[in-house]
Amino acid sequence: MLPGEGAAPRVLWSEALSPAERRALLAMSPSRAWLSIGINWGLVAGAFALVAWAPNPLSVVVALFVIGGRQLGFAVLMHEAAHHTLFRNHWLNDVVGNWLCAYPVWSDLYPYRAYHLQHHAKTGTAEDPDLSLAAPFPVTRASLRRKIWRDLTGQTGWKRARATFRRDLGRSQGRVRRLDFTGVRNFRGVTITNVVLLAVLILCGHPALYLLWVAAWLTTYSLVMRIRSIAEHGMVPDQSDDLRNTRTTVVRWWERLFIAPNCVNYHLEHHLMIAVPHYNLRRMHRLLRDRAALADACVTRGYLRVLDLASSRAV
Repeated sequence: MLPGEGAAPRVLWSEALSPAERRALLAMSPSRAWLSIGINWGLVAGAFALVAWAPNPLSVVVALFVIGGRQLGFAVLMHEAAHHTLFRNHWLNDVVGNWLCAYPVWSDLYPYRAYHLQHHAKTGTAEDPDLSLAAPFPVTRASLRRKIWRDLTGQTGWKRARATFRRDLGRSQGRVRRLDFTGVRNFRGVTITNVVLLAVLILCGHPALYLLWVAAWLTTYSLVMRIRSIAEHGMVPDQSDDLRNTRTTVVRWWERLFIAPNCVNYHLEHHLMIAVPHYNLRRMHRLLRDRAALADACVTRGYLRVLDLASSRAV
């Protein structure tokens, strides 16, 4: 039974965790952080190896979805660094968060950090910079199909590429504009990291595999980012309630592989305690669930159910 389906009395989540449990959940482990980074890059390498070993349409499709999911994984680890929960040392946290996570997927930790912390401070309000990502939902099934088609055909990715290019040159206005500095120096990180990736593939004798990285960024990465943003704050019951303005999605193994890397599906728990490292969020969820602290919380089983909710508007 999922939280919210039973009749158990609501327990305040803040009272469900002992001080010792809170300290344990907040404890950071450099080895776990490096393991997450290694797993993400290892799965990317495995997807490249799959296509090199068996180059056929099926292996290419599988590789695109694995790589797109891991590109989201790198964005999630950049998000971890934005909260200073990737490594205790702030210099190491930011260097690794940018060079091994953010730059390869054409993102940047520093402007993202300020933007994202405002999302936490203003969740669900008119000042929430992420409000537009979830506000349109639910939509009709036809509308959702069109959005997914645009994602998988690269239309969304190409639009994102143009917007990112303009942002980094300093030509964007509003919430997406860069406030630190602008100009060609902003392309240094994405250029160097992608040249290194291409060079590694050249040394392995398979330079054409780099096209999988670009194609995934334009297609499957767009799709999993859309699903993630819908799931986290779309169709929530109550924007004023901390337990009901953010969703946790209970996932299966294949969803963790393709859609929910690095425990990103435990988004409600992340909002409740933003300093909990990603690898401790599952434990936090279980503790709160087992103590009935999530009885009325927004918890959904699986992303297929989330998409069903997202496309539930009548024609």
